[in-house]
Amino acid sequence: MLVWERPEPANRPVPAPLNRERIVRAAIQLADADGLEAVSLRKVATALGVGPMRLYNYIASKEELLDLMVDAAYAEIRPTGDGWREALRSLAETTRQAAHEHEWLADLLGGRPQLGPHALAKGEAVVAALDGVDLDDVMPVVSAVNSYVIGAVRREIAERRAERASGMDERRWQAALGPYLERTFATGRFPALATVVRDAAHLDADQTFRIGLDFLLDGIAARISR
Repeated sequence: MLVWERPEPANRPVPAPLNRERIVRAAIQLADADGLEAVSLRKVATALGVGPMRLYNYIASKEELLDLMVDAAYAEIRPTGDGWREALRSLAETTRQAAHEHEWLADLLGGRPQLGPHALAKGEAVVAALDGVDLDDVMPVVSAVNSYVIGAVRREIAERRAERASGMDERRWQAALGPYLERTFATGRFPALATVVRDAAHLDADQTFRIGLDFLLDGIAARISR
């Protein structure tokens, strides 16, 4: 039986009452502060001021805890808007926002589908917004948007982590590597790349995400309008 189907133990008059919501909230606070490596049932129990064995009455394993954390994050992903295009745009933007709020989420997105109640509610809202789209196209469309978002946010989070690890933001990193690129481009071996780097608009992460999303949605529109 999945964790969402198992009833919680009955409340008892104890000094530190527990439930899954409190446990998950404590785990998310640890992960937000120090990443997933800071999350274990023992560390969560310490944060709650209880013994680790008490947590096993509510959660069977760390894997279940991670599933519950992801589903709690999905509560922040609520696609809205009129029509499929705005709903998919909202899905992309709210997923990105949740991953920026909880960097660890980027490491857990993808893979097998999430089946918690909040994840299913998100999926229901998205699929309902695609009413009228050919049934065989619905899941490939949703998968395409999810794949774009996951790839984009993982790249953005990787950049954040690299900045923290190196102490260099993107501008300083580019300045440090600028002389090398100038020497390399001066060889004439990479003319197309040199032209783009020198002459194209330099977009920030928000602009890059939204333009890429527009390209994707335009392609979806062209496909489903056939």
